[in-house]
This record gives sequence, structure tokens and C-alpha cells, in this order.
Amino acid sequence: MAILSAASSLIPFSYGAKRLSTKASLASRTSGFSFSSIRNSPRNSPRSYVSRAIADNGGYTAIPENETAPVTYTWPDKKRPRVCILGGGFGGLYTALRLESLVWPDDKKPQVVLVDQSERFVFKPMLYELLSGEVDVWEIAPRFSDLLTNTGIQFLRDRVKALTPCDHLGVNGSESSVTGGTVLLESGFNIEYDWLVLALGAEPKLDVVPGAMEFALPFSTLQDAIRVNEKLSKLERRNFKNGSAIKVAVVGCGYGGVELAATISERLQDRGTVQAINVSKTILTSSPDGNREAAMKVLVSRKVQLLLGYLVRCIKRAGDSESPEEDGGYLLELEPAERGLESQIIEADMVLWTVGTKPMLTELEPSGPNVLPLNVRGQAETDETLRVKGHPRIFALGDSSSLRDSNGKLLPTTAQVAFQEADFTGWNIWAAINNRPLLPFRFQNLGEMMTLGRYDAAISPSFIEGLTLEGPIGHAARKLAYLIRLPTDEHRFKVGISWFAKSAVDSIALLQSNLSKVLSSN
Repeated sequence: MAILSAASSLIPFSYGAKRLSTKASLASRTSGFSFSSIRNSPRNSPRSYVSRAIADNGGYTAIPENETAPVTYTWPDKKRPRVCILGGGFGGLYTALRLESLVWPDDKKPQVVLVDQSERFVFKPMLYELLSGEVDVWEIAPRFSDLLTNTGIQFLRDRVKALTPCDHLGVNGSESSVTGGTVLLESGFNIEYDWLVLALGAEPKLDVVPGAMEFALPFSTLQDAIRVNEKLSKLERRNFKNGSAIKVAVVGCGYGGVELAATISERLQDRGTVQAINVSKTILTSSPDGNREAAMKVLVSRKVQLLLGYLVRCIKRAGDSESPEEDGGYLLELEPAERGLESQIIEADMVLWTVGTKPMLTELEPSGPNVLPLNVRGQAETDETLRVKGHPRIFALGDSSSLRDSNGKLLPTTAQVAFQEADFTGWNIWAAINNRPLLPFRFQNLGEMMTLGRYDAAISPSFIEGLTLEGPIGHAARKLAYLIRLPTDEHRFKVGISWFAKSAVDSIALLQSNLSKVLSSN
């Protein structure tokens, strides 16, 4: 779901720009970009993780691939507080930048290490624009090495294997120097911390329907977007030659499903068919009425077939089961979730899955009796200050947190919530270190917005009841809102210049096209 966050009353981050020093991790200093390198390193496949710890003399500690004994990460300063942030998404990265932006006493400014399995931060609400060609990869997925310039934040590209918290006895981290716990990474690094931030995010849940894991494509990460784009391009080359229509099935009609259906239907136009499947009889069941109505108008105008009130029973390979996956289609068996509907089977060249997620916290190995309190969804139980219950040195936010609002309802795991939680998490770590009272988190709903194509979007701000911005105006407002919310000043400036140049080129091309039509008619 894409959420309006530009008008947030919380203070935006502001940073300058320099290159990382030679103390940065190896992953932070990688250069160049290859679609194939991203595509060939899926989330769950085995790979070599390389991390570098910073010694007091500015050297490196590297972990050989065949080494199994844990090696302790060396913090630069033995006296200053140590903050370990797990996850470099909206919650993790923005918490790190918030900590960097605050004013600290010289001896209390924390050392911060950020751990993520990818070398790039991904601005997920704009992944759809990769399919429409509206943005480039570097604009919405910059490297951490570029974003963390001129900061004291160190980045390790690695995956988390296990947690061993030591604060379950109620250690007061603001007054005690006792270690808060340790984090074991898959590369073999063991990181001791004073404060821990859990922002590991979530991954698509594909194991709920037979065949979904094998044949459906999720749309949650940069790798997913690149994979979908390459699959579409291959289908376009194959099907456009013989004139046959491409068939795309989108499972789920929440924000993600509707934005995918609108973007792909615009790209294919009348050379393909998009079918959107939803268990409810309506789309966008929890969205504002204005967004739902705007989305329905766009989907109907682009001839998207809505199969509402259906469950996907299973997904199978169509035709010869021995044919290569890339060359064959798929069959989706649908069963009615509402009375009055009949079961049916639809055929598709590509199946996109947007239903369900599972927090990454559930993938961590147990580490003794001091395990974190998790709810049934696999999220950490937190109090109103975002601290994990029973663990005063651990904060959780975003998909890793099960924070509830004043009515007892779980907050949605959206970008807008993570943005705001990151501000509060950074401040509360500052308060805990400086022996100040922590602030209870209060979510401020700023509204909701979604893309509906290259020049189309819908925005329903919460501060103006009944207002919905649609079409090109909504599209421009959405891009401006997200431009403001990009992580650093330097990156915002570069992306702003790039988007302005693209808009100028598009405007000139449109003017030339209109002039050509006028001249030809005369």
C-alpha cells in the first residue's frame, strides 16, 4: 500500500554528502549495477556473505567462507553506546538517519551499525514505476554506501541468523554498561550491542495455495520487480510477433494488486488482458471511497477483468508439464467465496501474487529461553514506546512490531507507519541513553495514495475530508510527496533533477506530437 507521508509534521532528515571513508564495509564500496546480478541472488538462496568490522586502527576483519567459529564485531569506540539496527528498509534506515541527525553529548553519541541482506535501500511504493519505465533503478533503490556518506553509520551486508538478548532481567540501559545482547550473522560475525532495533520487514507468503510457490511471482522487492519486468518483456517479444494477447492474472485487489493491474494494463494496452482476482466483492476494501472510485474508473477504462468473490484453489502448469516454465502458461482454479458464483478455471501467461506477508522475525533461530514475545503473526509484542515487552533494550517497528492504536487495533504495516515509527524510535533511543522519559508513539494518519499508471494516480489526504486528487494532478502530487520523503538531501536533489529533466523531455515530445497532428490535418 502506498501512503501519503509528505505532509508529515515530523521533522525530515537533512544531511550533506561525502564519500564513505575506507572504514566502510566491503559491501558499501561495491560499484556498478547489473540486473543479472540482482536477479541471480534471490532472498532465500545460499550465497557468500561478506562483512567487515572496523577495528580501532581502522583496519578490517574479514570472514573466510569456510570459517564457522563466530568472530566478534569490533566497535571503534569502547565507551560510547552501541546501537545495532537489523533491516535497512523504511524503519531501519530512517531510524539510523534519525539517530545521526539528533544532537548528542560528545561521550554519548552512539555508534550505529546497520545490517541488511541487500546492498540497496528500496523505496517500495515506487516499484510499480519500474514496470512503466517512469523511474530508473538508482532513483528508487540507491546503494547504502551512497546514502550513508558523511555519517558515522556503518553498513554490513549480511543476514541475521540468531538473537541472544541479555536484557530480560530488566537492565536499565540508560544507566548500566551491561551488554544488551548479541546478534549472530550468517557470515559468522557476532555483534554485541547496547541497543537493538528490529526492522527486518516481511516477505510474501506464497505457501498458502498449492502451486503459488512454484508458479506465482511476488512483487515486494527490487528483485521481484526486475523479474516481473523481464518476464513481461519476454512475453511481449514472443506474443507480439504472432499477434496473440498476453494474459496476466493478479491475485489480490488491495493497493498492491490494483496498482499492478493498472500499471500492467496500461503497458499492454489492447495487446493483453489483465484479470484481477479478489476474495471480497469489492476492491480496496479498507481504502477511502475516493481512491476506490478512481481506481475502478481506471480499471474499467483499461478493460481489466475483475473476478470478485473468488478464492484461488490452486495454480497448475497448462499443457505439457515437461515444457520449460518460461514457455508455458498456467491454469488457476477459482472457487467462489460468495454465494451465487460458480467455480471456474482461468488461463494466464503470468501470475502475480500480492496476498499475504510473513514477518522475517519468524525465520530467526531460537537462542535459549530468552526468546522475544511474538504474536500469532510473528510480530514482536511492543509497548507504546516501541520497546519489546520484557526487553527494555530492544525496539521493534514496521513489519516487526505489533503495536496497537488507542482502540486496540493493530497498526497497518505500511510505509507511512514505518516512517513515523522511525522518528519515535530514534528519539526514544536518544531519551533512554540520556536518561530522559520516552515518548509514546501516536500514529497520525495523513491519508492514502496510489499510482494508477504513468500519468495517473489517486490521493485522498486525511486532513481534507472528501477530497481526492486524480489523474495528472494526483500523479504529480504523489511524486512530489515521495520525492520529499526520499532518505537524504543529496539523493533528493539528484532524483529531483532527473525527474524534472524527464518531465521536460516528455513535454517536448508531447508538444511535437500535437504539432505534427495539427500540421498533418491541414
